[in-house]
Amino acid sequence: MNTSLFEKMISRYNELSYTHNYIYGFYFQNNVYMIETTTEVMPYILKLDKASRGAGYSLRFCPTNTQKAFLITKGAQILCSKRLFETIAKESKYNKGEIFEKMITEFYGRKWTKDNVPFTEDGDLTINGIAYQIKFEKATFINEKILARM
Repeated sequence: MNTSLFEKMISRYNELSYTHNYIYGFYFQNNVYMIETTTEVMPYILKLDKASRGAGYSLRFCPTNTQKAFLITKGAQILCSKRLFETIAKESKYNKGEIFEKMITEFYGRKWTKDNVPFTEDGDLTINGIAYQIKFEKATFINEKILARM
């Protein structure tokens, strides 16, 4: 991995981001887990990956089982079973990231509506005055091409 590029992309993303609070979701042992975190865990759970369509590299949330176990020790809790989540996703017009965002929003007693608000302008959900970005496993944060335009 190109450590220098990885660190620069995380740093630049954080400079541009409206919030530095996250709710991550991931599969582990036939369940879907959720955890609230801050920017500090990004270097430990994100990876540098090849972006599609000539966009260079991207920052992605693709945790290994070891990283997932680490997140569980830091307070991740079960949201639902993997089977339930995948059934909902299969029957929905939305992708897994949107399904997870909807479930989290409803978990906190709010009504979810799909939006396209940029990460530079707001979070996906605000809880007690704190804005959160919501990311599910395999989510792309940003790629080099988009960062170069900002």
